[in-house]
Amino acid sequence: MHPFRFAMHLPGSRVSSLPGSPLVDEDRLDDPAALEAADPGQMLRAVATSAAQIRESADLARAADLGRLGDAGRPRAVVVAGMGGSGIVGDVLAAVAGESCPVPVVVHRGYGLPGWVGAADLLIAVSSSGATEETLSATDEGLRRGVGFMAVGAANSPLAERAAQARAPYVAIDARGRLPRACLWSLATPLLVAGDALRVLSLPGDALEAAAARLVDVAQACRPDRESFVNPAKALALSLPGSLPMIWGAGQVAAVAAYRFACQINENAKLPAMSGMIPEANHNQVVAFDGPLAAGAPDDDIFRDRVEEAAAPRLQLLLLRDPAGEHPQVTRRADASRELAKDRGMRVQELVAEGSAPLERLASLVGLVDYASVYLALLQGIDPSPIDSITALKRRIR
Repeated sequence: MHPFRFAMHLPGSRVSSLPGSPLVDEDRLDDPAALEAADPGQMLRAVATSAAQIRESADLARAADLGRLGDAGRPRAVVVAGMGGSGIVGDVLAAVAGESCPVPVVVHRGYGLPGWVGAADLLIAVSSSGATEETLSATDEGLRRGVGFMAVGAANSPLAERAAQARAPYVAIDARGRLPRACLWSLATPLLVAGDALRVLSLPGDALEAAAARLVDVAQACRPDRESFVNPAKALALSLPGSLPMIWGAGQVAAVAAYRFACQINENAKLPAMSGMIPEANHNQVVAFDGPLAAGAPDDDIFRDRVEEAAAPRLQLLLLRDPAGEHPQVTRRADASRELAKDRGMRVQELVAEGSAPLERLASLVGLVDYASVYLALLQGIDPSPIDSITALKRRIR
């Protein structure tokens, strides 16, 4: 069983110099000992726990008796409050529920709550640390308004205390030292179990295990001791230095994976990336194909001295596809976008989801891009774990 299909063009040399980047040595990625030494925070090992996270978190969710959420009937809306690596689990819930979801699933990333949220709605607060200030602000406002409530986060945390005071369901995850962005599946699984109990989505009995099995396949294909020419995550990482990735998802499932990839490149590799969803990206981001960062853009001065001038990064289009979940017009738009980018000389790659159910297909994409973002960091000699800028920003506003 292949965990994904991956269409791309790779440089023929093992050492490449891409526009806007220093020399990158592919051999660095094919030395497991060097990879481990360059990853003191063990981000690669954290990504490898993805399947175990689903299985462990499913047990914790059942032990928390989330089934009783359905006793009060289906809520008017589900509001997921969370930030960063915790907030994306709301997008996972919405994507798995899909367009047939009978109620809105709204992801709230910020302080307080929208004015319309009230007692007829369910608020799900998600914070890996249990101490995210925006999420606690939303929680306090929701409890003040008398909303239905459940939460997911660290044990013995401020969020856990609020859930205990409200006598609300709480799933205490065991992050085991992992950073929030490495806890996606621990955090998302309780929401999926809760969504099934609320009849917001249909989660067949084998859906979670199928997603976990898919993540095991991805981990096997992308493990550190597999060389770049047979390791799709390493190959993908090698194609990215010197480019500005424009990552588009075709359909809801692929759009969540595209957003995840951009965020993981930001946090793990410390590089810029942008994400979009087709068809919306066809109404704005596509115009960048005609701009100065596109490969086919005209040079403003062919005579200027470039000896000491760093080349600007070039746009690269990465299309994340979910054929089973694409509207026919979305498929046509994705195909046309690919050809349009190629016509303008841009590098284009496609990552195609695999699996029968939305959750499994999402896992096939997220598993690959999580590994690729870590390899991209290590390729550049960057420790993927630190988040010094986030820490410094928090210190300034404290």
